[in-house]
Order: sequence, then structure tokens, then C-alpha cells
Amino acid sequence: MFPDAILSGTPPVESPMSIDAHRQREVKWMALLPIVPPSQARRNKKVKRLLLDGVPSSVRYLVWCHLSDSKARAIPGVYAQLGKRQRVPAFSDVEKDAKTYFPDQTQLHPFDGPLVSLLQAYLNMVPDIQYGSGLTSIAGHLLLLSPEEDAFWIFASMMDAHLRPYFSANTIQLEVDAALLSKAIETNDPAVCKKLYVMLSIPPSAIAKSWFSTLFAGTLPVDYLHRIWDVFLYEGVTLLFRVGLALVQCVRHLLLQATSEEAAMEYLVHPPLACLPSTADAFLNQALMMKLKDDDVRKQRIKMEAQVKRQTQSRTNGSSSMQTASISLPKTS
Repeated sequence: MFPDAILSGTPPVESPMSIDAHRQREVKWMALLPIVPPSQARRNKKVKRLLLDGVPSSVRYLVWCHLSDSKARAIPGVYAQLGKRQRVPAFSDVEKDAKTYFPDQTQLHPFDGPLVSLLQAYLNMVPDIQYGSGLTSIAGHLLLLSPEEDAFWIFASMMDAHLRPYFSANTIQLEVDAALLSKAIETNDPAVCKKLYVMLSIPPSAIAKSWFSTLFAGTLPVDYLHRIWDVFLYEGVTLLFRVGLALVQCVRHLLLQATSEEAAMEYLVHPPLACLPSTADAFLNQALMMKLKDDDVRKQRIKMEAQVKRQTQSRTNGSSSMQTASISLPKTS
């Protein structure tokens, strides 16, 4: 993955982006997006190079639309129709979490505001989703950058491509990824692995769920978070493992000193800003350089999912699969 993240040993650029460089990147993105079909963007080397170079905030939501191919999923009139359905059971939780996770963004608080409306629509469209506060965190950050309906379809695309299993009644995907994450931590830092999983007895799923079901929203500063999402939408779930490994490395000294599960989890979920690299790009480069074989992770995910799924089905005599395809779209005229 991204072996050219840091070229020729050159350290990440730490100085703020100049106005000229910012404009040049805008121009490059606006020139590239029309000529690379969204369905091919995640295999395009020019897109990869531009992602590593940076995504100006002025075009970020357009880049996210492109990488998620959300326009291909958008059906005219569906979002408005979904919003007219009856309130979902999680409605009050969404409303509460909107205020908790975005205290300063009052435009996201109203019961009829964009955040509640977006999740109301999505949970009506995909009724088998188990609500978790991570949904509110992810959707809220999309809305801070995107128009409401565009944010909805980016969100739906991200869920379908990567995240739905984390919000399923069946926890197979979370268990698999938690096991793979703990193995990756052991490979990179056996001492920290022993501290977390043996001495403090932290369940592997506790760490994986805190990170993966939120895409690190609430864990990373906003500019770091957006930079990670830039590459996540290109690379997929393997980047989440890399970000987790980088965070462990950043707070390693604190983890080794921790005397309780609660203390260690606080460092992992809310790392002190002083422990992070000074810029978002520096943190991204740290994640990209972590010791991890992305193809092996992808293969192991598939293998372990199938194995756990077979075991689960044998215990329940062939009951529901890991992820159902329940989607309830309204009829449009």
C-alpha cells in the first residue's frame, strides 16, 4: 500500500500549505475529476498521487463523492421520500448524540435538522442496521463539508462498501477485524500487545469497535480525521488498521504505564494532542509506513469471515448470514 508515501526518504512537509500550492492542488483535482470515471477512481494512479499530495478543503467533498461513487447510487426523489416515513426507533438517540458529539455545531442539533434527517432516512432505508453513536459521528462530519443530500449518498456508499457489518446484529466482521488488529499490534509491538490484551485484559473487540465503527471520529483532530478519510475512501478498511497501529505507537509510553483498562482505553480513544505528530500529513505518513501487509489482511479477512460464518451457521442450523441485504427504498414517480 502506497509504498511511495514518503519518497526517497524525504520527511513529510511540516509547513502550512501556501496559497499558491493550495490553488495548484485545486486546479489539479478539478482537472482530474471530470476525466476519471468514479467507478475507476480507486484504481487510478493519478488519483493516488493527488491524494498523497493533499486534498484542499474546498474540493474535499467533491473528491469524496468521486471516490465513493455516490452519484451512481443516488436515486432522484428517494431521500425526500425516506424523510417522510415514520420516526425510526433510534430517533431520540440520534437527536441526543447530535448534541453530544457536535456541541458547537448547533445547526446539526434540531430534530428536523440535517443530521437527524439524514440518519432518519438511512435507518428507514436499511432497517436491519443496529444504531450506534458512530453513525451520528460519521454522518455529522460529512454534513460539515457536504450538502445534505450529497452527504446522505456518500454516507450510504461508505456504509455499503465498508461499514454496515460493524452495525449488524451479527458481530462476525467486528470479531474478525478485532482479531486481525490484535495480531497486527503484536507484530509491531509485542510489549504493548501483552500489556493491552494480557495484563489489562482488554477485549480485542473493545478497541476495534471504538476505532472502526467511528472511523476515528472523536479520536483524531478534525484535520487529521479528514486526511485519513481522504485515503480511506481510496484504500478501504486496511487503512483503519494502519491508523490504529500509528495511534498505538503515538501513545506507547502511556499505554505501558497504564494501570487499568479504563486508563488505556482513554489513551487509545482520546490520545493527548501532544502525542500526535504536529500535522495531519505527518500522521498520515506515519500510518502509511506502519509494518502491515495489506493484501494479507484482505485475504485473512475473507478467510476468517467465511470460517466464523460457517461455525455460526452450523450452530444456528443455517440462520441469518453475516450481513443481510435488507434495503427498503420508496417508490418514486
